[in-house]
Amino acid sequence: MVPPAGWTVSVVEPDAQPNAGQSESFDAVDDAGLVAACLGGRREAFDAIVERHRRAVYQVCYRFVGNHEDASDLAQEAFLRAWRGLKNFKGQAALSTWLYRIAVNVCLNRVASRRPDVEPLAPDQFIDTQTEDPRAGLLRVERAVAVRRAIAELPEKQRATLILRAYHELSHQQIADILGSSVGAVKANFFHALANLKKILGREP
Repeated sequence: MVPPAGWTVSVVEPDAQPNAGQSESFDAVDDAGLVAACLGGRREAFDAIVERHRRAVYQVCYRFVGNHEDASDLAQEAFLRAWRGLKNFKGQAALSTWLYRIAVNVCLNRVASRRPDVEPLAPDQFIDTQTEDPRAGLLRVERAVAVRRAIAELPEKQRATLILRAYHELSHQQIADILGSSVGAVKANFFHALANLKKILGREP
């Protein structure tokens, strides 16, 4: 499938709100119905798929690359690949699982070519000065940055497993379906990822 002329996927930061009424006619349609409508020629059905799953796809991309610009580009690339490959989606797995698989593959291809950049955080970012001691908040932010950098050092399969399990709370079976591996391999990767993460963080000053 070739994207219609002038059509692009719009991927925004997770906190951004969708436009009122966008894909309104498809709000009550399940994913299988959206896929069928899209394959039947209704382009707006794919817009609804993007609207429904863009937050999750963006977030998994951001966990891999650590900055908004690259995450947005990767999420858009993932959705474009999904659009082109939708005719091959057989429905054997959930649409969300299929989209995760595409996003993870896109991210692994990117990070294999270069080390991801970690987006810097301002000292007062994410610190609630009304309810949290600013010093404690700063330490929490610094710790989050350290964890993100440590995750970037993990081997690809360990990184993917940790991100999907710890941040997206997917089951071992779901992760196995996404990565094309066994549940046992997923459990082993997650165990080794946690152990390696602990070692890397132990080197932090």
